[in-house]
Order: sequence, then structure tokens, then C-alpha cells
Amino acid sequence: MADAASQVLLGSGLTILSQPLMYVKVLIQVGYEPLPPTIGRNIFGRQVCQLPGLFCYAQHIASIDGKRGLFTGLTPRLCSGVLGTVVHGKVLQHYQECDKVEELGPGNVQKEVSCSFDRVIKETTREMMARSAATLITHPFHVITLRSMVQFIGRESKYCGLCDSIVTIYREEGILGFFAGLIPRLLGDIISLWLCNSLAYLVNTYALDSGVSTMNEMKSYSQAVTGFFASMLTYPFVLVSNLMAVNNCGLAGGSPPYSPIYTSWLDCWCLLQKEEMLKAAASSRICLPLCASKHI
Repeated sequence: MADAASQVLLGSGLTILSQPLMYVKVLIQVGYEPLPPTIGRNIFGRQVCQLPGLFCYAQHIASIDGKRGLFTGLTPRLCSGVLGTVVHGKVLQHYQECDKVEELGPGNVQKEVSCSFDRVIKETTREMMARSAATLITHPFHVITLRSMVQFIGRESKYCGLCDSIVTIYREEGILGFFAGLIPRLLGDIISLWLCNSLAYLVNTYALDSGVSTMNEMKSYSQAVTGFFASMLTYPFVLVSNLMAVNNCGLAGGSPPYSPIYTSWLDCWCLLQKEEMLKAAASSRICLPLCASKHI
């Protein structure tokens, strides 16, 4: 119980601290770029056209809504974090209790803990089930969070309170409205988890020397690096999920010109791919570097 409470408190603190940057990131993802690009230099010293950084966007939001405005959508996000932590812990606790029952059962001999890939598969599968359950239950709060942020673009007040937002989504879209963008989010989480754990196992087993005195530290570092690499590869799923969560919901940020109307998350994925291909083709025909893409 104490561990769960500490995890909830720690997660809530990190959520509060990261809320302004999360807010800016979501607005940029849907194409909101109120500040003009500037001329700067890249790491090679060449002049490039650059979009302002996250902190410049945060200052722009604070200049309009004040510093308190940077924490728009914090309440549903906190609810999502707390509920997700509790559900995740309960699912893992259920698996642990099942293991204890098997070990204490008649005729069962306690087995040694295996370090093989079979153990990685078993642990990853359980973690996948726990994360998927938490994502499924907390996704309605995630949708409300995103829409509360995106309404800054059109200066709407459609999704202000948590209860009012729930009533609005149910009245206009039904139950399915609470799960807009769920499939790409689940797929991204699952793929990222399996990539991270599989790569970490391969690195720890075949790349690191078990005789090194700092073996445990090296394994923790490899887990962090592979996790970062996996999150980079699965970022398109995050982007598509966020775009679908706010698409065609009655907000200016989920409608043209900021965002096309997508028929499905696959349609969104294909259109984003075409957009990137067109940008790549255009960049090969000109000498001056282009501005950064609107989807970070």
C-alpha cells in the first residue's frame, strides 16, 4: 500500500511539473504555430529557418491566459495518472498472487528463476496486460485532457470542467467518443514495450560482460537507452492517436486548416506519410533548408 501511494504521489508530481511542456507539445502536434520562424544556425553552422522552441510557445500561452493557463487540462490528466497507476499495480499484483498459489500448491516444486528469453517473454506479457488495462480505463481522461488543451487554438470553452466534458462527449459522440485514438495508442505502447525489453535482453546477454563489477548499473543504463530508442520508433503511433482524439470534435484545432478530417486512424497515418513524402521530395529540389515540420 505504501509503495502504491508513493508511486501515485511521485507520478502526480511529475505530471504537474511536465504539464506546461505537454500542453505546448500537443498544440504543436495539431499544427498550431502562432509564432513566426526565425533564422538560426544548425550544428554544422549553416543558416536554417527554425521554429521557436517549446519555452517560447509557453511564454506565448502565458501572455494570453496567464501562468495558470499553462496548466489547462491538468485535472483529467492527474485523474488519468492516478487511476492508471492503481490499475497497473492491481493487475501485476494479481499475477504475483497467482504465482504464489502455484508455488504453494501440492506437488509443485519451486523452480529456479530463469534468466532465459522465456522469462523476458513472461514478464513482458504481464507488463503488456497491465499497461493495456490501464490505458483502456484511463483513455477517456486522456481524450478530455487533449481536447481541453486544443480548444486554446479557437479560444473555445467547450471542454472546461471534467464533468461537463464527460456530458458533452457522451451527448455528441456517445461511448465511442471517449475512446477516440485508442487503437494507435495501444499499438504504440505494446510495440514500444516489446522492442524495449527485447533489445535490453539482447544487449545485456550478448553485448555486456557479466564479469564487470558495475554490471547492474550497465543493465539499468541499457534499459533506459533501449526504452528511448523504442519510444522514438513508435512516436508516429502517439502522434496519430493524439490527432484522432481531437479530430472532428467541434473544435477549431481538430478541423481544417489545422487538421484534416480523418475517416479512421489508418487514414490519418496514410495522409501523414504522404505529407512527409511530399516534404522530402520538395527538399530535394531546393538548396535552402526548409523549416522544421509542424509535427514534432
